[in-house]
Amino acid sequence: MTALSRRAVIAGAAAATAFVATGSRARAQAPLKLRFGHPHPEVDAFHKGGLRFAELVKEKTGGRIAVEVYANGALGNDPTMIASVRGGTLDICLTGNPFFTGLAPKLNVLDLPYLFNDRAHVAAVLDGPIGDDLREGLSGSNLKALSTWEVGWRNLTNNRRAVKTPADVKGLKIRTTPNPAHIQAFRLLGAVPTPMAFTELFTALEMGSIDGQENPVTLILNAKFFEVQKHLSLTRHAFTTAPLVMNKTKFDGLSEDLRAALVSAAREAAVFQRQMNVEGEKVAVAELKNDGMKVVEDIDVSAFRALVADTVKAEYVAKFGHELVDKITSAAS
Repeated sequence: MTALSRRAVIAGAAAATAFVATGSRARAQAPLKLRFGHPHPEVDAFHKGGLRFAELVKEKTGGRIAVEVYANGALGNDPTMIASVRGGTLDICLTGNPFFTGLAPKLNVLDLPYLFNDRAHVAAVLDGPIGDDLREGLSGSNLKALSTWEVGWRNLTNNRRAVKTPADVKGLKIRTTPNPAHIQAFRLLGAVPTPMAFTELFTALEMGSIDGQENPVTLILNAKFFEVQKHLSLTRHAFTTAPLVMNKTKFDGLSEDLRAALVSAAREAAVFQRQMNVEGEKVAVAELKNDGMKVVEDIDVSAFRALVADTVKAEYVAKFGHELVDKITSAAS
């Protein structure tokens, strides 16, 4: 081999080594991609909060983790997404607390009717030791609850009549979540509770297979339920929280600093998302009126509370004791 040939071979080998090294560095620097799914529309606080979470994760991890957010149940309905996160085919999901109570029954406490006094009370529970303990209850199902967001104060809509008193609810077929507290409360009111996933709700209302549903005014507006519902009653009969959960195996496999960054971003985004709903509530009712809904604001809340609050709470206490309910009650400001 001539000197020229040897130099060519050496140069080629060096170039190949440099190419492999460069490729290895590029792969090492590529961010870990996490897919995040939720069932609400893109205009809702779920999605905007999710996008904020993605921004915060990028900032706090120096770009080492990239979160991709998918709205409208694009990655499955509520139960499907939870199952996918548990199994590891989806990384993160966000949906209402009622869909988690089958896995961690104590979480049902958060859905008791008329449990919370105001949002300050909600925050004191969710962001303190009570919230930490409740989130830990999901770990046995291979879910790491990063933080707890909100759906908000639930209000009743239907297509048959204005609802002012409990008697007006009798006979209405109402979509509820699968949460035992929600189901029992509407049975006590004489309704026909019909649990179903949120992603199936609009079609069920449109087809008339159910008479109504109950959700916060912001979500009623953002999901365009005004197109398929006539009456809105501001019952505010329960407050729904929303755990943001990640596959626990994947979370545990990350370095300590990345785990801390995800939890920090999730908690910061939770505050952002809840505040979005506070702002949204200020204008949602007026917009729903403009969209043609007939809104009942003078609700006989004491009559609703008398029928459902103590009875539903008593059933929970019979199963799990009174300690947790007492702690939540005493957390009120």
